[in-house]
Amino acid sequence: MFSKTQMPTTGEISLYFHIPFCRRKCPYCHFYVVPHQTNSSKSLLESLRLEWDLNKHLAEEKNIVSVYFGGGTPFLIGPEAIAEIIAWIKPPSHAEITLEANPEDVTLEAMQAFAKAGINRVSLGVQSLDNPLLKVLGRHHSAQQAAAAVLATFEAGISNITIDLMYEIPQQTLPSWKNTLAQLTALPITHLSLYNLTIEPQTVFYKKRSELTPLLPSSEESLLMLNTAVLSLEQMGLKRYEISAFAKEGFIARHNTGYWLGRPFLGFGPSAFSYFEGKRYRNFCDLKKYSAALLAGRSPIDFTEQLSPLASLHERLAVQLRMLEGVDIKDFPVDSALYRKLHDKGWIHFDQEKARLTEQGLLFYDSVAEEIIL
Repeated sequence: MFSKTQMPTTGEISLYFHIPFCRRKCPYCHFYVVPHQTNSSKSLLESLRLEWDLNKHLAEEKNIVSVYFGGGTPFLIGPEAIAEIIAWIKPPSHAEITLEANPEDVTLEAMQAFAKAGINRVSLGVQSLDNPLLKVLGRHHSAQQAAAAVLATFEAGISNITIDLMYEIPQQTLPSWKNTLAQLTALPITHLSLYNLTIEPQTVFYKKRSELTPLLPSSEESLLMLNTAVLSLEQMGLKRYEISAFAKEGFIARHNTGYWLGRPFLGFGPSAFSYFEGKRYRNFCDLKKYSAALLAGRSPIDFTEQLSPLASLHERLAVQLRMLEGVDIKDFPVDSALYRKLHDKGWIHFDQEKARLTEQGLLFYDSVAEEIIL
C-alpha cells in the first residue's frame, strides 16, 4: 500500500517550464505550441532566463519538490539547454525532474545526455500501442518505436518512466485496447496517465467532429475499456491513486500531486500558469509577446485571478477529491449540506473523517466538481 499522501508544507514549491516547440501539432492537441526552429530555441532560452531572474526570489529558501519540462516537446531544445536551466535553479538532489518526450525522438545517447543534464524522470507520449490508431491520432511513431523508447530510457539510467495512454479513440475496439494493455507488461514503466480522448475546440479534431463522432466507441464500450484498464494496470502493480493516474509503489508523481493538493508552483514560458500566495496567473500565449515583454523588462503575465477564501476552499476540495484516498473533512469546513448532497447523489461516501469519491463519483467527476465549485 502507498503511504498516506502528505499535504504540502508552506515551504514547498514546484517549477514548470513550458517549452512550446513541436515538429508538428497533433490533431487533438489544444496546448500552445509553435514549430521548432533553432533560432527560436535560443530566443526562448534567453527569455526563460530573464523570467527566472525576475521570479527566483519567490523560490528562495523554499524546498523545490519538483521541476517539470512540458510542452510542446521540451526534448527538442536539447540536453545542453535543459542542463543550463537546471543550473540556474539548483534544485536539491531529492527533487523530481521530469522531461516530456515523443517516442520517435528517443535514442539511448540522447537519454544518457538528458540524464547527465539532471533529468531523473521521463514522460513519454505513447498514447497507444496500436499502429492503426496511432495514425488516427496523427502520431508519428509506431508501437514498436514506443516500446523501444521506454527501453532506451531505462537503459540510459532513468528508471522513473511514465507514459500517457488514451482510450475512447475513433475506431478503437475493446480487443485492440486489450492488446495495448497486454504489451505494457514487457515495459519497465513506473507510472501511467490514462485519458479518454476529448475533442477540444480549436483543434483539427474539433473541425472534423461530425465525421469522427460516429466512429467513437459507445459509452458502454468506453466504460468497459476503463474498467479493463484499471484491472489490468492493478495486476501489473500500477495502483490507481488519482482519477487518471496509476503508479507503482514509491512512484506517485510528485509534481502532479502538487497540483491536486494545492502546492504553490511557478510557471515559466509562454502560456505557463502559476499558482502562488492564493493567486493564479498566466503568461502570454504567444512566444513573441512573451519574449518582447521580458526583453523590455516587463512582466509577461496577461491574466491574473485571486479567488475569495471561500471560493478557493471549494476549488481545492473539488481538485483534491480527485485523489482516491479522499480528503480529511476537517481540512475543508464547507457547508455540511454540500457533503450531504454529494452523498445523496451517490458520488461520495464517508469513512470516519474522510470523504472519498464512490465508483459513480469517479465516473461523473465533472458533475461532482460543478456541484462543489462556486
